[in-house]
Amino acid sequence: MSEFSAEIPEVPEVPEYPFRNPTALEPPPEWAELREGCPVAPIRLASGDTALLLTRYQDVKEILSDPRFTRRLDAEGAARVTANESGGVFGGAGDGGGDGGTAMTADTHRAWRQLVGRAFTAKRVTGMRPGIQAMTERLVESMIAQGEPADLVDAVGFPLPVWVICDLLGVPDSDRESFAYWSDTMLSLTRFSQEEIDAAQGEFDAYLLAHVTAKRAEPGEDLLSELASLVEGLDGRLTEQLLIMTAKGLLVAGHETTANMIGKMVSMLLADRSRWEALLADRALVRPAVEEVLRFDANPGFGMPRYLTEEVEVAHRTLPAGTTVVCSMASANRDERQFEGAGEMRLNRSPNPHVAFGAGPHSCLGQALARTELQVVLDVLLERLPTLELAVPVPELRRREGLVVGGLEQVPVRW
Repeated sequence: MSEFSAEIPEVPEVPEYPFRNPTALEPPPEWAELREGCPVAPIRLASGDTALLLTRYQDVKEILSDPRFTRRLDAEGAARVTANESGGVFGGAGDGGGDGGTAMTADTHRAWRQLVGRAFTAKRVTGMRPGIQAMTERLVESMIAQGEPADLVDAVGFPLPVWVICDLLGVPDSDRESFAYWSDTMLSLTRFSQEEIDAAQGEFDAYLLAHVTAKRAEPGEDLLSELASLVEGLDGRLTEQLLIMTAKGLLVAGHETTANMIGKMVSMLLADRSRWEALLADRALVRPAVEEVLRFDANPGFGMPRYLTEEVEVAHRTLPAGTTVVCSMASANRDERQFEGAGEMRLNRSPNPHVAFGAGPHSCLGQALARTELQVVLDVLLERLPTLELAVPVPELRRREGLVVGGLEQVPVRW
C-alpha cells in the first residue's frame, strides 16, 4: 500500500479512479467539480493504492513539463496503478508510452530521446504519408465493399495504426495480428489476468529480441534499423534492451492510442451533424478539427502518472517527495481558465495548446505520426463517404473497459 502522504486518509470516501463517463462521449462530472473545488484530489487506483489527481491545466502542464518528475512507479512507496503485479505499461521505472518503459536516468533519457528524435523526424513522417493514404483508401474501399452497416473500429481504426507502426519497425504483415494482442496486454488495468499478461509479454519480448537482432545483422529502411546504426556509432549507449523497449513504447504510443482515437474522432464529429457538414464545406478545417478532437476527448483513459522525487508546490499545496500524482490531461484540456468555451467543440479553435500528447521532456515522440494518421483518415472519409453517419444513437456507443487507454468497442456506421 502506498503511503505517500499522511494527509490522505485511508477511508471509503476516497473515490475510485478512473471515473466513469455518463456516456462514451461525455466527460465524468468529477472533472469539472474537482477543477473548481479540489484541484489536487485523493483517488483510489485499481490496485487499491492511493494517489493525487491533478485536473487543472496549469498544474498538469507544470508537473508534466518538470524534468525532475518521471514515471518511476517501482520506487519505494510509489502507488501501483494497475490491479496486476506487473503494472503493465506503468510497471517499469521509466517512461513508457513511447519512451521505452525501462529504467533510465535523466541523462540517459535525454540521450535516448535525441537518438529517437534524429530517426523519428518530420521528414520520415512526411515520407510515410503517401503509404498511410494508400492503406487508408484500401481499408475504406474494403469497408464499402462489405456493405453497411459497418464497424469503423474493426474496418479502419485498428488495422491502419498497427500497419503503420509495424511498417515503421520493419515487422512483416504476417506478424501484425499478434502485435495488436500484445499491445492490449501491456495496457491492461483490469482486463487481463497476471498469467495472461506474463505469457503475452514473454512472447513479445522473445519476438522483439529476435527482430532487433535480425535488424542489427541486416539493416533495412525502417526505424529500428536506423536506431541500431546510430547506437553502433555511439559506443552502445542505447543497448539492445533499450531498442526492444523502444519498439514496445512505439507500439503502445503509435498503435493503441491512435487506433482508439480514430473511432472516437469520427464518433465525435458525427454525433453533431453540423460538425461533419462544416468539414465537408471547408476541408481546410481538417487540421484544426483534429487538434480540437484531441482536446475535446472525454474518454482518453487513465492519464499520466508521475512520481515526485522532490517536494513541490501545486495549487498552493505542498506535496512531499514520494507522492504519486496522476495528471488528467483530458480534464486539463477542458479547463475554462485556459480555453474559452472549453465545454464546446470548436473546429476552428486557434490557438489550441492542448496537452493530449503530454508536455515537456516526456511528451509523445510519435505525435506527428498520430496527427498525420488522423488527418488522413478524416480526409479519406470525407472524400469517399460524405453521407457517413452513426448507425446507432450516441448513448449506445460502448466504451472499451479495463485498459489504460480509452476507446470505443465499436463505432457502427452507415452511408
